Amino acid sequence: MTRWNLSWWSVTRSLKRLGVLLPVVSVLLGLALLIIDPLPMQTLRNSMFDQYQRWSPREYVDAPVHIVDIDEETLARLGQWPWPRTRLAGLVERLKAAGVAAIGFDILLAEPDRTSPQRMAQLWSLPDALRAALQKFPDHDQVLAGSLADAPAVLGFVLQGGRAQAASARTALQVQAFRYIHAGEPSGRSLHTFDGVLTARPELEAVAAGYGALNFVADSDGIVRRVPLVLSLHGEPVPTLVAELLRVAQGERNYFLKSDGHAIGLAEVRIGNFRVPTTAAGEVWVHYAREQAGRYLPAWQVLQGAVPDTMLEGSIVLIGSSAQGLMDLRFSPLGKIMPGVEAHAQALEQILSGQTLQRPNWAGSVELIAIVIGGLAIAWLSVSSRAVIAAGTTALALLLLLAGGWYAFRTHGLLINTVTPALILIATFVLGSLMHHFISEREHRWIKGVFSRYVSPNRVEFLVTHPDAMTLGGQRQECSFVFTDLADFTALMESIDPQEAVALLNNYLDAMIAIAFRYEGTLDRIVGDAVAIMFSAPVPQADHRARALACALEMDAFAAGYAARVAGQGMAFGKTRIGIHSGEVIVGNFGGSTIFDYRALGDAVNTASRLESVNKQLGTTICLSAETLSGCPQARVRPVGRLVLKGKRAPLQVHEPITQRCVARYAPTEDYLEAYRAMSEEAGGAAGMFSALAQAWPDDPLATLHARRLADGERGDLMVMGAK
Repeated sequence: MTRWNLSWWSVTRSLKRLGVLLPVVSVLLGLALLIIDPLPMQTLRNSMFDQYQRWSPREYVDAPVHIVDIDEETLARLGQWPWPRTRLAGLVERLKAAGVAAIGFDILLAEPDRTSPQRMAQLWSLPDALRAALQKFPDHDQVLAGSLADAPAVLGFVLQGGRAQAASARTALQVQAFRYIHAGEPSGRSLHTFDGVLTARPELEAVAAGYGALNFVADSDGIVRRVPLVLSLHGEPVPTLVAELLRVAQGERNYFLKSDGHAIGLAEVRIGNFRVPTTAAGEVWVHYAREQAGRYLPAWQVLQGAVPDTMLEGSIVLIGSSAQGLMDLRFSPLGKIMPGVEAHAQALEQILSGQTLQRPNWAGSVELIAIVIGGLAIAWLSVSSRAVIAAGTTALALLLLLAGGWYAFRTHGLLINTVTPALILIATFVLGSLMHHFISEREHRWIKGVFSRYVSPNRVEFLVTHPDAMTLGGQRQECSFVFTDLADFTALMESIDPQEAVALLNNYLDAMIAIAFRYEGTLDRIVGDAVAIMFSAPVPQADHRARALACALEMDAFAAGYAARVAGQGMAFGKTRIGIHSGEVIVGNFGGSTIFDYRALGDAVNTASRLESVNKQLGTTICLSAETLSGCPQARVRPVGRLVLKGKRAPLQVHEPITQRCVARYAPTEDYLEAYRAMSEEAGGAAGMFSALAQAWPDDPLATLHARRLADGERGDLMVMGAK
């Protein structure tokens, strides 16, 4: 490499380092977006989470949760809303008789019943006697209170931003039979906080078994993705309808609020037997299931006893409305409008069936790591690699990133934000590609001047990717080698026109080398009619043993076919012998400053060459070492023996691949293996077994070889080879 080339390359490397800084800016921008989390990024993230739910809604499990629905047909049958509280009392009595576990009112009973006789007496102009008679009838709110008194019923209140009735709300909540127990730091500051409340009627509050907030905290697009379990009123935690229903259904008194020691806010709410993972604000991410026939029960059917007790017994029942006129409609992530009561019901189904959906506290750290590592890697890759490689790697990274987010949701119920990292990776790639385009053309022109020193396509590709590898020296690497040699080609050269012989040889070598390149082998050398192919260098290949064997088998098939075609022209082209071996060698550039020679040096190279030549003594075509065979579990082979090759001391276990071409000429594999086993164990019957095989299969070279050896008095499968 000339001094000018080295200087130019140093400048190019400096430009690359500076070029990486531009895409790094997009990584820093991504970190800022992740920390600030502006509304557009929230919208994109939530849209992806919604898409996950559309692709894979929660699998419905028959959880004991039902909605007693005040639907359009119920209103048509029983009259418009609001109903007399006596009708609600009748509904409560019917549900109590059926043995429900808890009754939740997704209805705010804040106003007195205007249909009560006392209020009607005040409203109408009536004779005194009739007015006095009406005053004797029970008040409807008192009737409902009487039904609630011994019912597992949970009433609702609504938290507001103002301060109206706040004192009344605190008093009502203080008389409830529950308390909060904190595990870790109190988390009131992280909860959604309100200063005011709109409560139910005092006489109803006083007898209710539970009292929970009906509030949702929808996202900016109005979609209800989370249902709170705990809210805050003047800095003190208060339960929601879902939490109170779980508590009352189990007859529990306490809530356990667990804070995360590594993050601000809640991590889990424990209600009786249920440990519910929450957001820091005490919310449950709802994984919505599709519509289910048994979820909604029309209120008129329940009142008339048309719903069997067996369906209601032990269930948590919510009383709500799907009627459009009552305006309790919400948007769900599934892209549909739903009654608000369904969000409560779906959250309860999810908790009771143990199907959690959560965005863990460590999700932000994972997303930050993805941006930093992925962004910096793509920044470097987009500047220093070819556009196709950088684009393909970026596409693969995006695919893995997005697929990982989907896998986390689909398999583990985790919500990981892959939108922000994906956008940052794309921006990083675009900026890096612009810098790469500025540098790459001059760099490639420089590299082309060096290509004449290398011949293997995979070596050329490696140099384009790693130009700094064009230095003298080598490194230790495990490789596989395929050596081939053409028998009797010298005699062919003497019997035909040399130009014709050279043409035959060139066609042969061209095809053999093309096969090697197809398996991504590197041409180590060509010596006359012999070819040496190397695998796992310069680019490591985990399956280099399997590649070497597959390459050798295809070479063998081609060589046999080519020899047959040449023989058809009246010329004896000769048989190709092949040796295959694997081992550790020194691989690198050897030579001087004028010219390089990229090759491998080491015992494994010599052994592969010896295995090729030993075919001549064995009568075989391909010899495969056990070292290479260890990486080819599907290979069809039979053992040749333990060979002590020329110049070696230790025996080498050698095998012969069984090709399709040889099946008809070779002894059955099972019979050969049985005879070989007897020979290796030095059993007395081995000689007779191989003798029989040699007579039955005279074209089987190994059967003939071992029959002759054993007949000459040799024992076992150890053979000392006397020639190279």
